[in-house]
Amino acid sequence: MATDALVLSDIDALYGDSHVLHGVSLRLGEGRLLGLLGRNGAGKSTTMHVTVGLLPPRRGSVTVHGNPVTGRAPEAIAAEGVALVPQGRRVFRSLTVRENLAVAGRRRRGMPAPWTFETVSALFPRLRERHGQIAGSLSGGEQQMLAIGRALMSNPRVLLMDEPSEGLAPQIVAEVMATIRRLKEQGLSILLVEQNVKLVFDVADDIAILNSGRVVVEGTASEVHQSGVDLRQHLGVY
Repeated sequence: MATDALVLSDIDALYGDSHVLHGVSLRLGEGRLLGLLGRNGAGKSTTMHVTVGLLPPRRGSVTVHGNPVTGRAPEAIAAEGVALVPQGRRVFRSLTVRENLAVAGRRRRGMPAPWTFETVSALFPRLRERHGQIAGSLSGGEQQMLAIGRALMSNPRVLLMDEPSEGLAPQIVAEVMATIRRLKEQGLSILLVEQNVKLVFDVADDIAILNSGRVVVEGTASEVHQSGVDLRQHLGVY
């Protein structure tokens, strides 16, 4: 029987008086990549924020490898092996590349630490070349590599990625997506929010589509692709 790395069950979430998520349920299988799609404002980033503890749900539950984490602090959820690559990179701009990576380093009890400065640098050689450079002076693509590397330094079992291709040149997008494929091949469980629908279908095992804070389509990538569902109805032009 397949193991679920991450389960969101019947999540309602509000920002102030704005009801953003309505009974959202998602399952991310161990070692699989779930692509979460939707228009702007559909609730994708809110789903991420609930998962990592930045926004407590009004109702519902979140479990990580069977362990309940609903309502726990972000630090406690990170300790369960969840890491977020946030939208907009959000690197520590005044710190060097090496310092950005070092501040996120975490070893997990009973587990080897596969991600170190050396292994992240092997994944992103440009970070090694710029290890002493202030992060705020990096290009957008280099900052995205650093944001991914920083998340990996916590040695997560579940990786959340929020719009990793946003604002990047096509060549850099291709590099980032190749990296995501490599991480999936290494067995990392990944929840990917991404506006580029073709990229998501190219890399995802499973797809879920949010519309107005509700899951309206879900299934394997091949099932959704072959289902004849009108993606433009839910996603707009793509």
